[in-house]
Amino acid sequence: MKKVAINIFMLLGFLSTVAFQTKKPEQTAISKSPDGIDRTSLPIKEPTRLKYKELDARNVTPPPRFEVKAPEGAPNVIVVLIDDMGFGVSETFGGPISTPTLDQLGKNGLKFNRFHTTAVCSPTRVAVLTGYNHHSNNMGAITETATLFPGNTGVRPQTITPMAEVLRLNGYNTAAFGKYHETPPWEISIAGPQDRWPTRSGFEKFYGFIGGETNQWSPLIYDGVTLVETPEDPNYHFTNDMTNQAISWVRFQKALSPDKPFFMYFAPGATHAPHHVPKEWIEKYKGKFEQGWDILREETLARQIKLGLVPPGTKLAPKPADIKDWDSLSPDEKKLFTRQMEVYAGFAEQTDYEVGRLISTIEELGVMDNTIIVFIAGDNGASAEGQMNGMYQEMTYFSGVAETVPDMLKHYDEWGSESTYPHFSAGWAVAMDAPFSYTKQVASDFGGTRNGMVIQWPAGIKAKGEIRSQFGHVIDIAPTVYEVAKIPAPTTVNGIKQDPIEGTSLAYTFDNVNAPEQHKVQYFEMFGNRGVYQDGWMARTIHRPAWIQKPLNTLQEDKWELFNSNEDFSLANDLAAKNPDKLKEMQALFMAEAEKYHVLPIDDRVLERTNAELMGRPTVMGNRTSVTYGEGMKGMGIDIFIDLRSKGYTITTEIAIDAKGNGVIVCQGGQFGGLSLYLKEGKPAFSYNYLGLESTHIIANQPLKPGNYKLVYDFKYDGGGMGKGGVGTIFVNDKMVVEKRIEKTQPGIFSVDDLADIGVDDGTHVADYGASSKFNGKIEYVTIERKK
Repeated sequence: MKKVAINIFMLLGFLSTVAFQTKKPEQTAISKSPDGIDRTSLPIKEPTRLKYKELDARNVTPPPRFEVKAPEGAPNVIVVLIDDMGFGVSETFGGPISTPTLDQLGKNGLKFNRFHTTAVCSPTRVAVLTGYNHHSNNMGAITETATLFPGNTGVRPQTITPMAEVLRLNGYNTAAFGKYHETPPWEISIAGPQDRWPTRSGFEKFYGFIGGETNQWSPLIYDGVTLVETPEDPNYHFTNDMTNQAISWVRFQKALSPDKPFFMYFAPGATHAPHHVPKEWIEKYKGKFEQGWDILREETLARQIKLGLVPPGTKLAPKPADIKDWDSLSPDEKKLFTRQMEVYAGFAEQTDYEVGRLISTIEELGVMDNTIIVFIAGDNGASAEGQMNGMYQEMTYFSGVAETVPDMLKHYDEWGSESTYPHFSAGWAVAMDAPFSYTKQVASDFGGTRNGMVIQWPAGIKAKGEIRSQFGHVIDIAPTVYEVAKIPAPTTVNGIKQDPIEGTSLAYTFDNVNAPEQHKVQYFEMFGNRGVYQDGWMARTIHRPAWIQKPLNTLQEDKWELFNSNEDFSLANDLAAKNPDKLKEMQALFMAEAEKYHVLPIDDRVLERTNAELMGRPTVMGNRTSVTYGEGMKGMGIDIFIDLRSKGYTITTEIAIDAKGNGVIVCQGGQFGGLSLYLKEGKPAFSYNYLGLESTHIIANQPLKPGNYKLVYDFKYDGGGMGKGGVGTIFVNDKMVVEKRIEKTQPGIFSVDDLADIGVDDGTHVADYGASSKFNGKIEYVTIERKK
């Protein structure tokens, strides 16, 4: 018994080290707790199990239960990441849009006015959630443009472990809500692998969408790895739904484990297109943008200077020449563009409101004092991907179809509603990124990368309402969280050595407004737009604005500029000609950083990189030209479902129906573009919906009687390039019943989130199916064969 007792006391001593006291953040790296437990190797190793010689358990004291606990006093952590919100959007950072939640957090905490993102969503998100540069994460651009080169494969390396997993393995509960966009598209199916899904990346709970955007009225939602149906609610909106889910989760977590800290990642799809918002939010901004984007930029800069966010004397950086002067626009253009901005503004304020509901819940639970809230107002600058006129239906962009102002004005009253999938004009994006020149995608301009950020932590930050101007970057978030939680960045995880953390904790700024800047060097690169920051100096090249497809120059012939951002906040004064030696020094620094972090070689192609075959990345179909699906398969994206674009194909299915057979057999896409083979009131039918602008319906004259049938839809493609037409024919039991010409097809994708389904049309509908899209008979199989 003495030996057993000694072992028990040894265990108790070990377990007492699992938690330790923390009061304020330190500026030095953390490796072990004060009591000696090593948290650098994860998972934390459990003690060796004891062996006993005693027969009767009543004669032996059992050992204590092994449990990993977070360090004592470790704060709850909430990271809020808004989508496509530029530096000049929120009132908190001088913009025209009311954001009372962000504003209140800023008054109670710190506002960071020199904080930076990567210029595009997926790269920023993976950098936030790991503490490593986006190329280090193999996320040089969005997942849908992955290549085979290191730095751009879209597959997070094993040598980098997400912050959520690090915190979970250190005793935190973890959850993510909203947009993810870090999973390679060819892995978004039951076939997996699911290693890079949220719930395999450290999050115990996930509720949201996996791709880059979603229809806010009819989203593609996953709960964990399970596709779930959108709630039946006439007032449904995804941002409201995800907030309800987040509130429910945190209430549940605190009810069951009040002493256990949580980490929540709250990432709305807003304000990314489509700009969807209830009309009452839009009407709040009626008439507030009639002055246009030129005057709005001036008004925003004046407010930024008044708030102390921008130094006095700061000039507006030059507006790109491609952006028209507001005064030169026609009355119709002004009317349409003003409406676009009203909708965007309502969308942004509604999003802030929903964040406020979550923050109010934290207050109600009584845990606000020791909750650190990091609110990043944008994963990049505002988006100019709406091109010069904006878009009623964003998918037109991927098919190279230009929307005209007269056509879009027909949708003026419904802009932002369920019947639209809209984006705003590039002129507004530039205005929303004031005082800078450029926008999302342009990593070489602060308009693409500088985003307002607020950190509030009542228990750990004494200063209230102050501004911090030290350079910061999204890779600094994870190190900051680790420091305040007294948890080290791991050196090994599951036996795999980890890369050294690349970010710098911002905790050194919390109580010292004049603390010397610690993040001294940072490269930027996105689709060839590139630059490097060092101690205030910024060297950069504008390789391609977001509203054009082809670069301005080759990579070798790009023109470089040089700025001293310590004296020139907006990057308005190019010093390259006056200081050529400094420019050369900075260019050499960029190349050194680019080599170090897997930026090289640079691939500046955009739409070409969406072609998986061209890039050599995998798809589930691979080289197969035929596949057989079964009833219940749904939510299959472009890298999962067979590619039918600009090709001939046949769809063969065997079905059994009773009276009045109805519903979808197979579909792809939705209201804003797609195709569908279905029965309507017993009649075999095929519909091709071209961009939501026009549809071709091929419908048999006679309904099918109850029984078993073999249906075949055959499409003979004209050939001669992409997006051409062809002839569609429906056969029933090998007999032709109807044939009709389809004049044109979409060369681009149908949708980001209205995907392919068997037996139902989830999300918005390709066609009118009557009472329900769900097939009311039995589908034996659906075989699709693509013709060569």
